[in-house]
Amino acid sequence: MLAPASADVREVPSKKASLLVEPVATGLASPWAVEVLPDGAYIVTEKRGALRIVRNGEASEPIRGVPRVAATGQGGLLDVALARDFSTSRILFLTYSAPGRGGAGTAVARARLSDDEKSLEEVRQIFVMNRLTGRRQHFGSRIAIAADGSLFLGIGDRGQQARAQNPRDHAGSILHINPDGTIPGNNPYADLNGGLPEIWSKGHRNPQGIDIDPKDGTLVTVEHGARGGDEVNYPQPGKNYGWPIISYGKHYSGAEIGDGTSKDGHEQPAYYWDPSIAPSAIAVYRGAMFPEWDGNLLVAALKYQLLARLERDDAGEILSEERLLDGEYGRLRDVKVAPDGSVLLLTDGEDGQLLRLHRAPSSH
Repeated sequence: MLAPASADVREVPSKKASLLVEPVATGLASPWAVEVLPDGAYIVTEKRGALRIVRNGEASEPIRGVPRVAATGQGGLLDVALARDFSTSRILFLTYSAPGRGGAGTAVARARLSDDEKSLEEVRQIFVMNRLTGRRQHFGSRIAIAADGSLFLGIGDRGQQARAQNPRDHAGSILHINPDGTIPGNNPYADLNGGLPEIWSKGHRNPQGIDIDPKDGTLVTVEHGARGGDEVNYPQPGKNYGWPIISYGKHYSGAEIGDGTSKDGHEQPAYYWDPSIAPSAIAVYRGAMFPEWDGNLLVAALKYQLLARLERDDAGEILSEERLLDGEYGRLRDVKVAPDGSVLLLTDGEDGQLLRLHRAPSSH
């Protein structure tokens, strides 16, 4: 049952600041993504297909008009992202596993949130991956919106590893599309020479986290490895990030993957974890609340049930990792930096919570 959160505020130690974790809402059914609306309310996706607004601790009834989703395995209603001009256009984007002939595949829909917030209007699918399958895993897929309004999103290999190396297959890729679904002219295969025009980069196993650094426009992703080999990458156009040719992990059977950890023509990760933490989302911190975190990467994790804070230098090299909330709130599904600089987290599962991480007064 959806309910307002209790006043169970906890203080959490950190190396550079004391943090408070405050529940905003509880009782969310497998929440997957959260965004902040202009008035400070939150819009949240639930994996089985519901889109809700959380305001004053209360979650709304499901918003009507959400596309039908294939809520199976890791599929369902996934990310939500607000257009840069949302405050006037009310346009938002959803990623989801769309049912179709042959199974399901990751898709993107564009829609307008009605003025009364009860329905989606002008709903249009602007992208669907080119090869559907009955496999139930590795759909990706979050959205990052660039300064020009274009969309970056990731799709996993759909459990069929070789697809991540096929430039004529959307699986295992970071994709780049315009907000109407057309192809940006700066895509590496925009002229159809060598690969599908939507593809930005290849060789990704299952990128479930994606963000753009608001300071310099750098694209940053985080993706699941197998047994080890979770990766942070800065995807560049036309580059190949190696899966399944190179990896810092092993197959679940214990067998070696591909040709080892490096090979010509395949990019090295900016950072990797072994053993895997199962990263679910990533955010670049550029908020005012924690100036000592400026430029840090925040990575939510499922298996290890933590928030990783990665410190970087000015060139983007990752220098150190701090692990926060270790096991305190269970599996963490999403992380977002709110406009006031606080950090929003979603917990995974049938009784999911929306949490707000903010600064303890004593740490100013």
